[in-house]
Amino acid sequence: MYLGIDAGTSEIKALVIDAQGGILATAGAKLTLQRPHPHWCEQDPAEWWQALQQAITELRQKVGNAWGEIRAIGLSGQMHGAVLLDNQDRVLRPCILWNDMRSAAECRELTALATDLHSITGNLAMPGFTAPKLLWVARHEPAIFEQTACVLLPKDYLRWKMSGEKLSDMSDAAGTLWLDVAKRDWSDSLLSACGLSRAQMPGLVEGSEPAGKLRAELARQWGLSEKVIIAGGGGDNAASAVGIGAVAPGDAFISLGTSGVLFTVNDSFRPNPSSAVHAFCHALPHRWHQMSVMLTAASGLRWLCDLLGASETTLLSEVATLSQADCHSAPLFLPYLSGERTPHNDPQATGAFHGLTHTTRRALLAYAVLEGVTFGIADGLKALEEAGTSLECCSLIGGGARSPWWAQLIADVLNMPIVTHQGGEAGGALGAARLGWLADGGDEAEVCQKPPVLQRYLPDAGRHHSLQKRLAWFRLLYQQQLEARALGF
Repeated sequence: MYLGIDAGTSEIKALVIDAQGGILATAGAKLTLQRPHPHWCEQDPAEWWQALQQAITELRQKVGNAWGEIRAIGLSGQMHGAVLLDNQDRVLRPCILWNDMRSAAECRELTALATDLHSITGNLAMPGFTAPKLLWVARHEPAIFEQTACVLLPKDYLRWKMSGEKLSDMSDAAGTLWLDVAKRDWSDSLLSACGLSRAQMPGLVEGSEPAGKLRAELARQWGLSEKVIIAGGGGDNAASAVGIGAVAPGDAFISLGTSGVLFTVNDSFRPNPSSAVHAFCHALPHRWHQMSVMLTAASGLRWLCDLLGASETTLLSEVATLSQADCHSAPLFLPYLSGERTPHNDPQATGAFHGLTHTTRRALLAYAVLEGVTFGIADGLKALEEAGTSLECCSLIGGGARSPWWAQLIADVLNMPIVTHQGGEAGGALGAARLGWLADGGDEAEVCQKPPVLQRYLPDAGRHHSLQKRLAWFRLLYQQQLEARALGF
């Protein structure tokens, strides 16, 4: 059996799979976000560890006597976060997260300092990445920067707590802007541009390789063998790809979690930073991937639920009763609640409803949010196509995959078949468990099979045509926002 742990933004998730890859049990513990200033988003790493202990306790109870048969652990996690440790391994400040937008000025600075940034990393400097965060710390918190002896990504902080090893995998490290993505090694020149060296970086392994073992004391506490392997693991999207079986060139999926991702697998490093498409290492050797990333996806619906005091289930059920005429007259929603990455690379972008009237009811607002996020995915697909990538079908995973109505909307907007899978909501945790299995000697062809298809959604040509008019309006609204900002509004 294998344990997968996913250190997400809103929750620590854990699951156990059996020797045939079937999911035996799942557990989770919620996390909180701190936003002490506009554009900031942070978490306390101590909360991750507390939540992990809670999830393990719950999962152990669910699995029962078979718990002790776990042979390996895989890790997945939110990317780009900066956990800063001093030379005594003390956490120096809260972790600056992937959706923190404070370092826009440092992105411009890094681009000027490192003229080879785009060719080495395959990515634009964006505030979400790790490197600009460290430049921000150096400028605004110099005493903390001077004490920084090691920079760890979120899942790798948990690995260090579990094993004492400071290691990362290629897929997660690719999101720092310090990795030479083609060579799968740290770039000394990019580290130097940030006033750092590889001595302050964790060691690197492939996601399917062993990367430590449980500390003896923790193994006893968790009721596991001291021989349990911890795999290299992966960034959340690369791990999700392993979980959904997206491991061969041309495989693709859409993830609807806190953020929204359109992910496609490549057999070589294929950068195209001009379109704000990400090019990263996969969690498996000799593979890379491209991603379009939007910063607000299912979290937009949660935001609306909090405003309205309604549950997601209730709002989704109300949306499902809307007629096509209702949807056509609904407000438009710009989903840029945390700025945006692909295709705009605009940390100052803001969310908006446009077209509100006295007759607008909450179901129409919910529809507008779902549609706005879907239009953001369409923008991401357009950017991938401009980068030379062609997709014929996409799997759908993450919390948003639980809504058949939303899945059909995505198929209609993208004019592409959308497929959901059994266990697709498990996301990164399932991929992490599979990476643990691979680290224990599992065969990739057996371990990384695509889960059974749950539902297939085929696009409706007529609805696709009508939605294109609203998509054009959606794109125009963002351009008008840009023009207003240029005038000082």
